[in-house]
Amino acid sequence: MRKGNTAGSPGGLVERRTIDVIPDDERHGRPASLFSLWFAANLQISAVVTGSLAVVFGNDALWSLVALLTGNLLGGAIMALHAAQGPRLGLPQMISSRAQFGVRGAAVPLVCVVVMYIGFFASGSVLAGQAVAHLTHLGDTAGIVVFAAASAVTAAVGYRLIHLLGRAATLIGAAAFLCLGVRLARQAPLGELLSHHRFSAPLFLLAMSLSASWQLGFGPYVADSSRYLPRTTRPSAVFWATLGGTVLGSQWSMSFGALAAAWGGGRGDDEVARVVAMGGSSAVVAALLYFAVAFGKLTVNVLNTYGGFMSLVTGVGGFRGERPVSPRGRACYIAGIMVAGTGLALLGRGHFLESFSTFLLFLLIFFTPWSAINLVDFYLLTKEEYDIPALADPNGRYGAWNRRTLLTYAFGVLVQLPFLSSEFWTGPLVSRLGGADISWIVGLLAPAAVYLATARTRAAGRPRPVSAPGAAEPAEAAETVG
Repeated sequence: MRKGNTAGSPGGLVERRTIDVIPDDERHGRPASLFSLWFAANLQISAVVTGSLAVVFGNDALWSLVALLTGNLLGGAIMALHAAQGPRLGLPQMISSRAQFGVRGAAVPLVCVVVMYIGFFASGSVLAGQAVAHLTHLGDTAGIVVFAAASAVTAAVGYRLIHLLGRAATLIGAAAFLCLGVRLARQAPLGELLSHHRFSAPLFLLAMSLSASWQLGFGPYVADSSRYLPRTTRPSAVFWATLGGTVLGSQWSMSFGALAAAWGGGRGDDEVARVVAMGGSSAVVAALLYFAVAFGKLTVNVLNTYGGFMSLVTGVGGFRGERPVSPRGRACYIAGIMVAGTGLALLGRGHFLESFSTFLLFLLIFFTPWSAINLVDFYLLTKEEYDIPALADPNGRYGAWNRRTLLTYAFGVLVQLPFLSSEFWTGPLVSRLGGADISWIVGLLAPAAVYLATARTRAAGRPRPVSAPGAAEPAEAAETVG
């Protein structure tokens, strides 16, 4: 893991490192930067649409807000536990999966992760493209292309610019949503909307699944944004900064979406225009809100592009070895993600709302087992200690393919199917639960229990402590388990 791109100037704007360990002398920043980054990544139009879906699917306003908050807290806590791995390991999120799945076996969840990034890139480009189209009068197609290009360029510059973007988007997004919130409070009969409520467990669980899936979707790349923090950063500080930013930003956006949908309906071909229209009839205000929408989406779309790049390099590196990625290679990886995401956005923009909700819910079955396995291994089994050089060696202690983990992961996906309710598949136990979808809860608990039980029977010893960059490499470890 030591081989890789040279960092260049530690203070430079353009990032040089990819999946190699961040040395201590290049570590910088404070956990507060994570709060602003994840606040900005969640205070945006896609979260508004997610919140509106809670009402569109049949919940009333009050129970939608409670369900969304519950899902945000539960999913956000899992996501923040992943974030706390960043300073400890100094590595992108998905490369730690090699310790559980094997150096090459980690490619299995990585395929799902890359598909997720491209899907989120596409859905974000649809909404931001609408905003850019209204601002420039170039049309939706040109708006999507312009926004996608801006996302790719920012991701290519890298880590420092992403955090700068997050701080700026925090201020712009907060101002925009404050304006929209005041207008909504003045015009909508919020007291009346919240006073008429009736609890439905299936609908509550469905809305909770929407926000939980939103948060769990960040898990595979959240440590990418924390890995440059100093190694001495307290894990609790990383956890709370990440959790606070992601829950506050998402709940603000989703609550606005739910209340707006309960007041005026939740469907439309141009979701952005519908939201901006709530800001008033002034052309100047509308233009500023369209800009805020596009700028707010840029933060999370850049994170999707950046995370996709890291995941592709991680997957490829497991088979070809850890080789430096040149600036040209970096640009090609990122361009590939941009082209795939843009093409998907252009093809699916006409049915955005339905496609987006289905995509969000279906994602859960692939990422809850990965989260469960990764967190159980890191926090309960290895006690936050990994043999870093072995993460790059398919002949080392973690092996090339860990069959037990791969079978546990497959079990974690399959065990959810009886409880899953989506357009793709409705499980046989859903009707017995009154239509409730609890697949994501099963997908967290079942594989966690199986992995914990089977991992304790393995013959390999406990991994060596994390090697700091520049320290002596640990000796080759004991027998590989597979």
